Amino acid sequence: MNMTIINLKLKAASVFVPLREKIRDFLIRPRYVSGITVIELVLILVIIIALLLIFKTQLIDLINTIFDKITSESSGI
Repeated sequence: MNMTIINLKLKAASVFVPLREKIRDFLIRPRYVSGITVIELVLILVIIIALLLIFKTQLIDLINTIFDKITSESSGI
């Protein structure tokens, strides 16, 4: 009877050891984070700045038109 309990305890302990190791490996191992890296971020910023420089006059005209419309409608003229 006593040997049966000891055997069951050993079997239970042997089941939880691999599980504990898997959890430890999951928490400790280096992770490769997917997402935007620095190079991708710099390239996106360069493209946005280039587009702003190319369409500078059109953007300024668009913004002025929007602000003129806002001010004319808000003043009630």
